[in-house]
Amino acid sequence: MAKQKNSEISVETQDEAMVVAKKTQKPGQKKEQTRLIAQGIQKGIAEYKKSVKSKQRQADKAKKKKQPENQTTELESENESQTEKSHRTPWILLLLSWIGFAAYIFYNR
Repeated sequence: MAKQKNSEISVETQDEAMVVAKKTQKPGQKKEQTRLIAQGIQKGIAEYKKSVKSKQRQADKAKKKKQPENQTTELESENESQTEKSHRTPWILLLLSWIGFAAYIFYNR
Protein backbone atom coordinates (compact mmCIF):
# COMPACT_ATOMS: atom_id res chain seq x y z
CA MET A 1 0.00 0.00 0.00
CA ALA A 2 1.44 3.38 -0.96
CA LYS A 3 2.05 5.93 1.75
CA GLN A 4 0.00 9.10 1.63
CA LYS A 5 1.72 12.43 1.76
CA ASN A 6 0.43 15.22 3.98
CA SER A 7 -0.17 17.31 0.86
CA GLU A 8 -2.85 14.81 -0.27
CA ILE A 9 -4.75 15.24 3.02
CA SER A 10 -6.84 18.37 3.22
CA VAL A 11 -6.07 21.13 5.68
CA GLU A 12 -9.47 20.65 7.31
CA THR A 13 -8.71 16.98 7.93
CA GLN A 14 -5.32 17.86 9.39
CA ASP A 15 -6.91 20.42 11.68
CA GLU A 16 -9.62 17.97 12.76
CA ALA A 17 -7.04 15.31 13.50
CA MET A 18 -4.92 17.70 15.56
CA VAL A 19 -7.95 18.83 17.59
CA VAL A 20 -8.90 15.23 18.35
CA ALA A 21 -5.30 14.33 19.20
CA LYS A 22 -5.03 17.29 21.58
CA LYS A 23 -8.32 16.39 23.25
CA THR A 24 -7.10 12.86 23.91
CA GLN A 25 -3.63 14.01 24.96
CA LYS A 26 -2.53 12.63 28.32
CA PRO A 27 -0.49 14.57 30.88
CA GLY A 28 3.23 14.28 30.19
CA GLN A 29 2.71 13.31 26.56
CA LYS A 30 5.27 14.87 24.25
CA LYS A 31 4.40 16.98 21.21
CA GLU A 32 5.98 14.39 18.93
CA GLN A 33 3.68 11.70 20.30
CA THR A 34 0.66 13.96 19.85
CA ARG A 35 1.77 14.67 16.28
CA LEU A 36 2.06 10.94 15.55
CA ILE A 37 -1.41 10.34 16.99
CA ALA A 38 -2.74 13.16 14.79
CA GLN A 39 -1.15 11.53 11.74
CA GLY A 40 -2.83 8.24 12.59
CA ILE A 41 -6.17 10.01 12.94
CA GLN A 42 -5.58 11.74 9.58
CA LYS A 43 -4.99 8.38 7.93
CA GLY A 44 -8.15 7.02 9.52
CA ILE A 45 -10.21 9.94 8.31
CA ALA A 46 -8.68 9.64 4.82
CA GLU A 47 -9.49 5.92 4.69
CA TYR A 48 -13.04 6.59 5.86
CA LYS A 49 -13.55 9.26 3.21
CA LYS A 50 -12.08 6.96 0.57
CA SER A 51 -14.44 4.14 1.51
CA VAL A 52 -17.44 6.49 1.49
CA LYS A 53 -16.49 7.73 -1.99
CA SER A 54 -16.06 4.15 -3.18
CA LYS A 55 -19.49 3.19 -1.87
CA GLN A 56 -20.99 6.26 -3.52
CA ARG A 57 -19.39 5.37 -6.86
CA GLN A 58 -20.73 1.84 -6.62
CA ALA A 59 -24.20 3.13 -5.78
CA ASP A 60 -24.05 5.56 -8.72
CA LYS A 61 -22.95 2.77 -11.06
CA ALA A 62 -25.80 0.56 -9.88
CA LYS A 63 -28.24 3.45 -10.31
CA LYS A 64 -26.98 4.15 -13.83
CA LYS A 65 -27.22 0.47 -14.66
CA LYS A 66 -30.87 0.37 -13.60
CA GLN A 67 -31.71 3.68 -15.28
CA PRO A 68 -31.46 2.50 -18.91
CA GLU A 69 -33.81 -0.40 -18.13
CA ASN A 70 -36.42 2.04 -16.80
CA GLN A 71 -35.90 4.38 -19.74
CA THR A 72 -36.35 1.52 -22.20
CA THR A 73 -39.69 0.60 -20.62
CA GLU A 74 -40.83 4.23 -20.69
CA LEU A 75 -39.76 4.64 -24.31
CA GLU A 76 -41.61 1.48 -25.33
CA SER A 77 -44.84 2.70 -23.74
CA GLU A 78 -44.43 6.10 -25.40
CA ASN A 79 -43.80 4.44 -28.76
CA GLU A 80 -46.90 2.28 -28.35
CA SER A 81 -49.11 5.29 -27.59
CA GLN A 82 -47.63 7.20 -30.55
CA THR A 83 -48.20 4.18 -32.79
CA GLU A 84 -51.85 4.02 -31.75
CA LYS A 85 -52.28 7.72 -32.49
CA SER A 86 -50.52 7.42 -35.83
CA HIS A 87 -52.83 4.55 -36.86
CA ARG A 88 -55.95 6.56 -36.02
CA THR A 89 -54.85 9.81 -37.66
CA PRO A 90 -55.25 8.76 -41.33
CA TRP A 91 -58.69 7.28 -40.66
CA ILE A 92 -59.85 10.42 -38.89
CA LEU A 93 -58.56 12.57 -41.76
CA LEU A 94 -60.27 10.32 -44.31
CA LEU A 95 -63.55 10.52 -42.43
CA LEU A 96 -63.34 14.32 -42.16
CA SER A 97 -62.55 14.67 -45.85
CA TRP A 98 -65.57 12.53 -46.82
CA ILE A 99 -67.81 14.54 -44.51
CA GLY A 100 -66.45 17.74 -46.01
CA PHE A 101 -66.92 16.42 -49.54
CA ALA A 102 -70.48 15.34 -48.79
CA ALA A 103 -71.27 18.72 -47.22
CA TYR A 104 -69.83 20.52 -50.24
CA ILE A 105 -71.96 18.53 -52.67
CA PHE A 106 -75.11 18.79 -50.51
CA TYR A 107 -74.91 22.60 -50.11
CA ASN A 108 -73.96 23.36 -53.71
CA ARG A 109 -77.05 21.71 -55.24
